[in-house]
Amino acid sequence: MTEPHSFTTLINAATLRAHMEQPDWLILDLRHDLAQPAAGRDAYATGHIPGAIFLQLDEDLSGAKNGRNGRHPLPAREQFAARLAELGLNRHTQVVAYDAQGGMFAARLWWMLRWVGHSAVAVLDGGLPAWQASGGALSQAVPSARPRGDFTAADSLVTQVSATEVLASLGKTQKLIIDARAPDRFRGENETLDPVGGHIPGAANRFFRDNLQADGSFKPAQQLREEFMTAQQAYATGDIIMQCGSGVTACHNLLALEIAGLYGAALYPGSWSEWCSDPARPIARGDEAPTQSG
Repeated sequence: MTEPHSFTTLINAATLRAHMEQPDWLILDLRHDLAQPAAGRDAYATGHIPGAIFLQLDEDLSGAKNGRNGRHPLPAREQFAARLAELGLNRHTQVVAYDAQGGMFAARLWWMLRWVGHSAVAVLDGGLPAWQASGGALSQAVPSARPRGDFTAADSLVTQVSATEVLASLGKTQKLIIDARAPDRFRGENETLDPVGGHIPGAANRFFRDNLQADGSFKPAQQLREEFMTAQQAYATGDIIMQCGSGVTACHNLLALEIAGLYGAALYPGSWSEWCSDPARPIARGDEAPTQSG
């Protein structure tokens, strides 16, 4: 349940500064580079928001890979919840996640906390650049360990679908898949992260960076709402499946939907990296229009 005055989508730097000394607030640094996995931890050591704890995408926000479940498979819910409790998360803690990539990685944590039933989680709008632009200080000090929190996994607040469910939806009119990757990767061009280029047949493309303004903050809610209403065509938001390369930037689109007041879209966590691992699954390339016949 959402606590009174909790932040559940975005928070700005000024509001974070006003609350960051409260003991029931937890700030998490999610900076990362997909091409250089050590970059986030190095950046954290150089300087971070005072009191922030670093979490690493591959180690803390992903489970074991087996070659068929994508580049960033979800960990077990109970394992992830236990890790959060270890960091000091309580049931009523306000979590703030930030990165320096426009929310690209912070949004993954936002979705995952909701996945384990914790709603009081917000992404720092504009990330570390916005913090510094507002005059926020940086620290190199690693915060002292907190007492273990009482958090345990609760009912999920989000919806997810499997590759099997996505496959079953192809060629039908009930669902629309939206891919958050850059347009060139969607078309199957310039693929450097996955062994096969292309996209799931019938998918539409909404690049996650289109959710942002020039300064790296999210566009206003009404603008996001209008853009997503166009992107999802005549489909209800509850009939949308969000995916990307590995279940990370799709969460950015899901956060943007939440900001826009559009609720109920599902995440396909395995996304393209899982989909393309099975040669039996169909793929499409180019700017194929997202037409689906019943």
